[in-house]
Amino acid sequence: MSSPKTPVPFQRAAIIGTGLIGGSFALALRKHFPGILAVGFDRPEAAAHALARRAVQELAGDLASAVRGADLVYIALPIAGILEALPVIADHAKPQALITDAGSTKTLICRRAAKLFGNGAQFLGGHPIAGKEKSGLEHADENLFQGSRYALIAAKNETGARVQGFADILQAFGATPVWCDAETHDWAVGVASHLPQLLAVALAGVIHDETDETGLPLALAGPGARDMLRLAGSPYGLWRDIAHTNSENISRALDRLTQAVDHLRRSLSSKELEHEFRAANEVYRSLQKKD
Repeated sequence: MSSPKTPVPFQRAAIIGTGLIGGSFALALRKHFPGILAVGFDRPEAAAHALARRAVQELAGDLASAVRGADLVYIALPIAGILEALPVIADHAKPQALITDAGSTKTLICRRAAKLFGNGAQFLGGHPIAGKEKSGLEHADENLFQGSRYALIAAKNETGARVQGFADILQAFGATPVWCDAETHDWAVGVASHLPQLLAVALAGVIHDETDETGLPLALAGPGARDMLRLAGSPYGLWRDIAHTNSENISRALDRLTQAVDHLRRSLSSKELEHEFRAANEVYRSLQKKD
């Protein structure tokens, strides 16, 4: 997808965190908007890797100097890191800057940001519905956002030039902005993203505990099991903050899943099982249409 006809209002972008998401954003920015200078800040070895891969053109020695002078600040840190960085960013961002994050939960982050950002620098909560089960810049991809959805925590009819400019960047990447409020976002991803992750962890635990000294049943696991367990490869460090900051929504989703599993158990020998398969097939087809 080509860049928007109207130039975006950013000339200098600070990429705070140059792992999978931040690195992919920086690479996509270089591909579609080579005129925007990207400055990276991360742990020294990670930042050096980002510079060597040309994901960023400059490195900053500290968070304040990375943010100072940037029109766009993209925070791609774990949730706890985002919360810790926000006050420093608020103190050093220029008044015309747009600050956005890529955190997987939004309510706590947006509440904290609302207290820190006023009439100057503007905060826009964001969440790319894209990623991989493996983290780090070595897995970053300039096309990671292509064909994905990207949650933006704002009302579409209340956006200004900066927010619209960022939405234009996402669309140039091939992503589709989805506008919603923070609470709705956290409920939705609790069901559609966080529940599947925990289901994969639980399923992996069952298979692990059931596997005996002969290697069964794991030795007979086929493509279906591998598909189901792909998310089991995700690191705990990535999910710890998600579980802590969206525990109520995840707990409700797990309760709902428990009810669904109990219903399936009762339906194993009845016609109702066919109805459940048909409903599941419909959801699957709907997801295939979105790809």
